[in-house]
Amino acid sequence: MKKLKLFLVLIMGLLVSTLYADTSDALNTTEGNASSKSSVVFMRSSFVGSMIKTSIYEVTNGETIFIGILKNKNKVIYETTEGKHTFMVVSEAADFMEADILAGKTYYSIVTPRAGAWKARFSMHPIRNNGTTKFNTDSKDFKKWKKKTKLASMTEKSKSWYEEHKDSVESKRAKYWPKWTQKTAEDLAARTLNPDDGT
Repeated sequence: MKKLKLFLVLIMGLLVSTLYADTSDALNTTEGNASSKSSVVFMRSSFVGSMIKTSIYEVTNGETIFIGILKNKNKVIYETTEGKHTFMVVSEAADFMEADILAGKTYYSIVTPRAGAWKARFSMHPIRNNGTTKFNTDSKDFKKWKKKTKLASMTEKSKSWYEEHKDSVESKRAKYWPKWTQKTAEDLAARTLNPDDGT
């Protein structure tokens, strides 16, 4: 029975991966930006759930802005304004990350897999700039992620995928957002990019 379930999970992962657009073209955006803008770099690098692609969004004030598709060993760079933002990652479920960012800074987040019903789900974690947490800019892992993840872009296939699936995306946002708002202040703080996390 366990072998059958594992086989079904692998098949589902392969099927889902074909639904997502390839985003391997390089972005015009580079890390580091003009003084009026901020950049948030979302990265993935994990063997677990590596066949499953995720989609990234900004959902500040309830408005959904499609950022792109993020597959394993890729990174997506999102330019935005300084201030408070909320981001969302969607796969089988939705999860979120808060941010309070400054202009002229680059911020980093690592997207990691977790157990799901049929396939891996994903969460976003802030990468700290003070070396005090598991995910931080002083770690060997961060240097590896930054160097070895491939820059991905928004393609026409990505946009088409989102148009076809945005109702499902909105359904997942609506379903999982209340659970996010019920987190404790301590949990929310651990999942928030702070102004001084920028480089």
